[in-house]
Amino acid sequence: GCDASVLLNATTGGGEAEKDATPNLTLRGFAFLDRVKALLEQECPGVVSCADILALASRDAVGVIGGPFWRVPTGRRDGRVSIKQEALDQIPAPTMNFTDLLTSFRAKGLDLADLVWLSGAHTIGISHCNSFTERLYNFTGRGGPGDADPSLDAEYAANLRRTKCTTPTDNTTIVEMDPGSFLTFDTSYYRGLLKRRGLFQSDAALITDAAARADVESVAKGPSEVFFQVFARSMVRMGMIEVKTGGEGEIRRHCAVVNS
Repeated sequence: GCDASVLLNATTGGGEAEKDATPNLTLRGFAFLDRVKALLEQECPGVVSCADILALASRDAVGVIGGPFWRVPTGRRDGRVSIKQEALDQIPAPTMNFTDLLTSFRAKGLDLADLVWLSGAHTIGISHCNSFTERLYNFTGRGGPGDADPSLDAEYAANLRRTKCTTPTDNTTIVEMDPGSFLTFDTSYYRGLLKRRGLFQSDAALITDAAARADVESVAKGPSEVFFQVFARSMVRMGMIEVKTGGEGEIRRHCAVVNS
């Protein structure tokens, strides 16, 4: 849920936290958010939650690189628990097919449109090789350098093997999910999908469903403003997932640790 649990550090004897889960290892900006929180605590201590800071900073980060602006509802409170396994269980996996993706989104109160529009954030996404190398090496089990996922453009797959993920065991190299455009928030990601250049199997899955593909095609061919509107709407919906309000949770003094 949107309670800033992803910002919490692991605690001694308490096991690893959400930020330690494989899907979250490419997350950045924790120190920046801590600085923002410190400044807010100086001005108005105990008022603005880390969850709201994260929601607002996400919106502003998108805007800075050319994306839309939207009004962010505030009033969230911070969770006190962060469990690595919950992130592994609940974050959609990069290997998911369309049915599993939609089931995952619906479990959080989101729908097919939200799935398509929120996936558009991959235009500024990055990934470690081990999230998708099975698409590049020995995909069918036949072996050989050309045994890649047939749903992935062959030239793109060859380039990834040659210049990025040069071995099947690489788990450190970081790859842009929207090459050439990952520092600009735009519709390039969707055009890449239609060229079979989505990095994850879950990206490629979006064009295996007729309704989702129709949405992808419409936004890929249309003006950016259309995508910006629907993306912003879906971000607001996602920002309401399992929020804590009232007497639930707390307002942390430091985003990385719960209040003592």
